[in-house]
Amino acid sequence: MASPFSPSHQVKNVVNQQATNNGSADLCQARKIKFFRLNERLADIYRAAPPYSGAGRASLLIVSTPAQSPSARSASDRAASDRTSARYRAFAAEVRGRSPHYEQLTLAVADDPLMLAFLDALPPAKRQPNLLFAAAYYLLGAPADLRALRALVADRGDELARTMLARRTQTNEPARCATLLPALALLPPPLALIEVGASAGLTLLPDRYSYDYGAAGRVAGTDPDAPLLSCRPLGPVPVPARVPEVAWRAGLDLNPLDVTDPDDVRWLQCLLWPGEPGRRERLAAAIETARRDPPRLHQGDLLTDLPALAGQAPPDATLVVYHSAVLAYVAPEQRGRLAETVKALGAVWLSNEGPGVLPAIAQPDRTRDHFVLVQDGARPIALTDPHGTWLEWLP
Repeated sequence: MASPFSPSHQVKNVVNQQATNNGSADLCQARKIKFFRLNERLADIYRAAPPYSGAGRASLLIVSTPAQSPSARSASDRAASDRTSARYRAFAAEVRGRSPHYEQLTLAVADDPLMLAFLDALPPAKRQPNLLFAAAYYLLGAPADLRALRALVADRGDELARTMLARRTQTNEPARCATLLPALALLPPPLALIEVGASAGLTLLPDRYSYDYGAAGRVAGTDPDAPLLSCRPLGPVPVPARVPEVAWRAGLDLNPLDVTDPDDVRWLQCLLWPGEPGRRERLAAAIETARRDPPRLHQGDLLTDLPALAGQAPPDATLVVYHSAVLAYVAPEQRGRLAETVKALGAVWLSNEGPGVLPAIAQPDRTRDHFVLVQDGARPIALTDPHGTWLEWLP
């Protein structure tokens, strides 16, 4: 029997309340049983899934253990749901103007007791909106609306939970290369590139793509069949005359994706937001580019395995360690360790992350959603669109 403080009890109580509210007794009784069984299985599913962090495992076990009184447990559950709801509202602001479908869905999930109960039964790092929506897309074959998402949780919730626990948010947007190119081109050639959090390695190919910076000019890549990446400069940007010479490249990821594996490619497609024109076509073209000459991807941790990988780079090349939208998933104290590791390697460090991810960096006052491109952990050099559509060079 489930503990009265377990996630199964939490979700069962929510369903009981909704059964009373909507009067559909037969349907709600069936869903109560499914939710109960789902949450009974969540811990087993998590233990069977590939580990992603000790902190996440501890969180699930704490939630599943009757360590608090019923009143304290209820207050704790409400606080967790409030945090999850706030997280989804923040994501709605992030996708506003980019994906109306996901903006509407995110706000709906933020107010839905059943969805919040399902999410709060998962470890905190696995409650991400991107991960939930991509996993639902993966299982349903199309972006979900709230009705489809609730039905998925009720009818195939264990499968959804298993997918979310086994997968990661590994958006591999090749257009980010357009925001990195000017910074890379300013470094002494040839370059040896290491991308941490490389996913499928599509942003390890900045020299192969071609670029269109509007009035600032075009840059031809080394692969004539690679996609043309468009990026709008906001003010003066040091657009190079040519792509930099890359002598060596490698990626590091806890779970590298394989561009020759149809299932991995499908996951990359599911991570796209509906409503953003051109992204699916750009992803497909970048995957074909990578398939023609795949970059080397290594499974490993960015802290413990980076030095050994860097040791394989040619000594006469400028070593560059870079990443985009990675450090937000890394604990703050580990971000400091990464900075120390990169410094010890004598590498150039390019960090393309959201504001505040590197807390010591002064944040320019901007209202639009953006990343901050920082060199060597200390000098902000540009503001960038998270999906590579614009670039503002900083003085």
